[in-house]
Order: sequence, then C-alpha cells, then structure tokens
Amino acid sequence: MKMKNIKDYNLDELKNELKEIGEKPFRAEQIFKWIYEEKVETFDEMTNISLELREKLKSNYTMCNFNILKKQESKDGTIKYLFDVLDGNAIETVLMRYHHGNSICVSSQIGCKMGCKFCASTGINFIRNLSSGEIIEQIIRVEQDTKERISNVVFMGIGEPLDNYDNVVNAIKQINNPKALNIGARHISISTSGLVPKIYQLAEENIQCTLSISLHATNNEKRSSMMPVNNTYPIEELLQACKSYIDKTNRRISFEYALAKDNNDNLEDAKGLVKLLKGMLCHVNLIPINKINNGKYSKSSNENIMKFRDYLNDHGIVATIRRELGSDIDAACGQLRRKNLDL
Repeated sequence: MKMKNIKDYNLDELKNELKEIGEKPFRAEQIFKWIYEEKVETFDEMTNISLELREKLKSNYTMCNFNILKKQESKDGTIKYLFDVLDGNAIETVLMRYHHGNSICVSSQIGCKMGCKFCASTGINFIRNLSSGEIIEQIIRVEQDTKERISNVVFMGIGEPLDNYDNVVNAIKQINNPKALNIGARHISISTSGLVPKIYQLAEENIQCTLSISLHATNNEKRSSMMPVNNTYPIEELLQACKSYIDKTNRRISFEYALAKDNNDNLEDAKGLVKLLKGMLCHVNLIPINKINNGKYSKSSNENIMKFRDYLNDHGIVATIRRELGSDIDAACGQLRRKNLDL
C-alpha cells in the first residue's frame, strides 16, 4: 500500500482522515501544530498524542521529509538546495535573504513543459507535478535546516505554477493558513508564463497573493521566439486576462521583463512596453537576464538596463531592477535546472 503524504491534507481533510481510522477529529489540530509550528520530522516526536495513534499514523502516512542532496551557499547569503523528492527525482529550491526577511523560491513541477528559451529548466523533460505537500515541504525543510523563519514565498522555481493549478492553490492556502505556515497571502507571489484560462480562474479564488507575469517582449513575434506559450496565448489575450484579474481582485500585477542584449532592451522596446501597460495597475520588474548553458541570450549592459528603467518611470510605469542574488551558484532567475540529478 502506498503511503499517503500527511502534508497533502488541509485541516478539514485531516480531520476526515482521522475519522476514517477511528480517531477523534480534534487530534488533527495537534498534528498540525507538530508539523507546522514545531517542524518535527517524525510521528514519534508528537508526544501529546497516544502511542496507538502515532502507530496508526506511521502505518498510513509519510512525513515526506526531503533529503538534501546538495546545498550551495552564495557569497551574498543565498542558499540553493537540491532536494531528493523521494521517488528518484530531484528539484531545486532557493532561500534568499533580504533586510525585510527571508524569501524562498519554490518549484512546482519536476521539469517544465513551457520551453522558454532563456530558462535553464527548458532542458529538463517534464516528469510530473509536485503535490501540495511536496511544495510545502520545501519551505519546512529549509526552515528546519536554517532554523530561520521564511516570511515570503515565490512560485518561480522549476515548473509553471499555473500548469499545476490545483496543487499550487492548495499549497498557497496551507502556506497562508494561521494554523499551518501562517505566511500572509500578500507575501506570496505566483509567476506564470501566461496560461490565460488559469489567470481567469485564479482571479475567482479571492486569494490576495501577487500575480507575476513573465512578459519579456512587447510584440508577438519576439515573445513567441522567446516563449512558445505565446503561440497559444498571444500578448493581446494575455493582457486582457491581466486587466480582468486586476478588475476582479483590485491587486496590482507585477510584469517580469528579462533584458537580453540586442534583443529586447532598446528604446523602441521600452516605448512598446509603455504603450502596452499604460493605465494598468501594475509594476515592472526588470531582470538582468542570466546566461545559461547553450542559451542564445546574454545580459544587457548596466547602462541599457538603467536607461530602460528610467524611460518607464519617466512615462508613468513604475519599474524597478531586480537585485541579483545567487548568480555565483546558478541560483538566480532562470538558472534552476536540477543539476547533479543523476547522483
């Protein structure tokens, strides 16, 4: 019998699970406290529940404790983890330290289907979605390892979060739940390459998280050459979904724009971006593109990056340059790819 991951269940679901094995539902809250507050790694450590219940839990469930296959620390304090997800596969997760707290970049899939040309994950065959518990385990495992609290979560690791919609949304609800990880929804960001139907669906969830859109180009020809998803959901459809999302949620969207030398970093591109986004409740996050193995794009010059930012700000579009963290350990934006997977 395959063991079930206890971290896949929300509180109500766990209460129902306990009923099924003949236990009182209120025990679920005790178990939750051990998992999410105390961060225990075994059922035996749950000392305020009976030995009989602990044995039932061990017989039916796993704690899904990821093994750390490799851990690299950057000179800026960023830590990249290669996690064994306990089925012969591995993912990467990144801890980023800021003055305002610790952020974690989590993966949502093993591999990725999107094929974005500037992303190292493009070279990984898609294997499967991560469950909600496996997404949550990345946060718990990093907190266990560092003994530090995570205050911000970004779904920008390996995989397209909205392609694993149900598990990602369930994970967000657990991350946000005061009785689970208790991280505010406004401290959670979901990044998508632009799966238009899922953007409309997410707007209906009434989750106050931040939606980040990987835009990276201002016309369909250029965006399709960088991001094949644009062939299915072109810019016009994507921006219409974004406007609908803003109207529904009254939340500002963050547009990610990776600047590649001699590709999308000139004044005409900046003008095109202003034209596309004028009047929207949004923010532009400019990303100095990171060179990847076999990638055709290289980083724009610092001068061009600053000129691009200044042009947007001067024309009414709030734009900032993302601080580069972890590039010396291939942990920066677009560089995650499960290195050393076949250990």
